[in-house]
Amino acid sequence: MTQLTRRGLGAASLGLLAGATARPALAQDAWPGTRPVTIVVSWAPGGSSDFTARLLAQHLSRELPGNVVVDNRPGASGTIGHASVARARPDGYTLLLGVNSTYAMSRHLFPQRGYDDERAFAGIGRVAISPIFLCVSTALGVRDIAGLVDRAKREPGRLSYGSSGAGSSAHLATELFLRAAGIDIQNVTYRGGAPAVQALVTNEVQVAFVDGVTALPLIAAGQIVAIGISSLERNSLAPTVPTIAESGFPGFEATTNWSLLAPAGTPQPIIDRLAAAKSAVLRTPEVIERMRQVAIVPMDGTPAQFPEYLASESAKWGEVIRSRGITLE
Repeated sequence: MTQLTRRGLGAASLGLLAGATARPALAQDAWPGTRPVTIVVSWAPGGSSDFTARLLAQHLSRELPGNVVVDNRPGASGTIGHASVARARPDGYTLLLGVNSTYAMSRHLFPQRGYDDERAFAGIGRVAISPIFLCVSTALGVRDIAGLVDRAKREPGRLSYGSSGAGSSAHLATELFLRAAGIDIQNVTYRGGAPAVQALVTNEVQVAFVDGVTALPLIAAGQIVAIGISSLERNSLAPTVPTIAESGFPGFEATTNWSLLAPAGTPQPIIDRLAAAKSAVLRTPEVIERMRQVAIVPMDGTPAQFPEYLASESAKWGEVIRSRGITLE
């Protein structure tokens, strides 16, 4: 082989090597390209998580630009969907709209869930927050929180509350309230939020925390009675419903919080671009209004703020779970 030939092969090899090295950078620069970005939702279609994810996906498709789709993977209090994203390739094409009931609460109930929240995910930032309405059945004859507490104390063991499963936001909000009020009401677990609310409508259970998407139409129709709201401020869609905090339980707060997450190891430029796109979406008047109509409030958080928020939320609910002796049934 001549020296010229060897030089030619060497140059070709260097060229191939440079091309191989450049490909990931080019792929990253081209993200999201023509491939769709999937947002996994760990809950069934029709609820507030699904609503929020689809609204976010619709507008992210315009901001990126690129096709953003929603994939519902419910089960095991949200941990099935979370685990699937924890195992996904960190390439920016699989994201998670996580709920605090899973990323901050389930760790204390599902120690063998197969992933660690701090290590498995990169936080793109918070998305939105929604209060939960404390509701009672119309047949109970109670019209305020004082009346519910009095009834529960006068008739211990007679009342029951519905929840969509151990570790759900509604379940733990109820347990936080029961601890604060010093009362005990029996938990009846259903396979999802819809059957739990239906049980409240028919007086199969007498109490339930219900998200705004579901609660507001039923309240307006007189099918259930809202006696409190779990946020620190009243909601403009139901201004006559007092906060639980102002009803004798100062500082009470138990809200549903959504955050956008990616698998750990996702390149920082992709995380930053997603965070910027998310912020732009949450400033859009159409998005703000559509969220307001179902008692959801945009809450735009940054990637840098997420670890501290996660630690604080986890500590709060871990203490509630331990103090109430909550375990999986």
